[in-house]
Amino acid sequence: MSDPAPYSTRCMWMRGGTSKGGYFLSSDLPSEIAARDEFLLGIMGSPDPRQIDGMGGADPLTSKVAVVKKSMREGVDVDYLFLQVFVDQKIVTDAQNCGNLLAGVGPFAIERGLVTAQDGETPVAIFMENTGQVADSLVKTPDGIVTYLGQSHIDGVPGTGSPIPLTFRDTAGSSCGALLPTGNIVDIIDGVEVTCIDNGMPTVVMRAEDMGITGAESREDLEADEGLKARLEAIRLQAGYMMNLGDVTDKTVPKMSMVSQARSGGTISSRTFIPHRCHASIGVLGAVSVATACMLSGAPAASLADVLEGAMKEIRIEHPIGETTIILKMNDRGDVESAAILRTARKLFDGNIFAQRMNVERV
Repeated sequence: MSDPAPYSTRCMWMRGGTSKGGYFLSSDLPSEIAARDEFLLGIMGSPDPRQIDGMGGADPLTSKVAVVKKSMREGVDVDYLFLQVFVDQKIVTDAQNCGNLLAGVGPFAIERGLVTAQDGETPVAIFMENTGQVADSLVKTPDGIVTYLGQSHIDGVPGTGSPIPLTFRDTAGSSCGALLPTGNIVDIIDGVEVTCIDNGMPTVVMRAEDMGITGAESREDLEADEGLKARLEAIRLQAGYMMNLGDVTDKTVPKMSMVSQARSGGTISSRTFIPHRCHASIGVLGAVSVATACMLSGAPAASLADVLEGAMKEIRIEHPIGETTIILKMNDRGDVESAAILRTARKLFDGNIFAQRMNVERV
């Protein structure tokens, strides 16, 4: 008996925003989807709650993959496919975007030679394959070299790093076909007022108090509340059909965001399930959807949000470990025209990664 030979390919592991995962050139992964997914499950150590035999960190936020290639689209530099590798299930899904891992795509593309670095700053236009939208990233490249050092801080990440501003183009309805896929600002599911919204991430937004919580609870306390999780999942499964997502039993969307009044000077507070674990903070595109819900008159979020006047709206969303700020640009009709956020990223390693070959008979 002998173990099957390990399979190895080039990989860069990076922290992007408040998430972490593996970044691959598309050409460095198997072209056949089933083989690709088997390999990614293998490198992460899934399915296993500890992911002890792989690089995953036993949390959805650290079991992520970015697949990048040079784009053939006009006005776009690279294409980015996000893959969520489940921790304790044998599932790899492309059903959503990840705005946190997106923060590392620009630096990765420059480091891999897909984009030529400029002296000072290098813009990178990124097509998000999951939803067909474009994001603009601006990467610091003094002397034509990517730098991860800087003075920008984002809550949920210790220390500081080089700022990477991300601006999202035309994200409304990217997964569900419309900003409000049900056609309503407010729907009632199981007696709870919700807003089903998709401005880059399908999200169901509801008042925390309507779910029997204050909205100030810790992530750990919420994850231990089995009754709350059962109610959230019952609403989520119904919302999936209403949002044109179909049966979402095995999908990571929609996200479930319970909002309350801000307590630390922000615009609104959120506790978000993604969908079965409570997020340590809030996802970038999920934050864009929640921020947009704050601008919808009559929506649960709008009834709780403290939004200042002006064409540029700074929406500060408080979460368990701090806050995330989304900048919304409004048009003359009062609709959200674009959204931007500041992120940081850091390269953790660059080299070869190994996984056991799958579907190889032992002899």
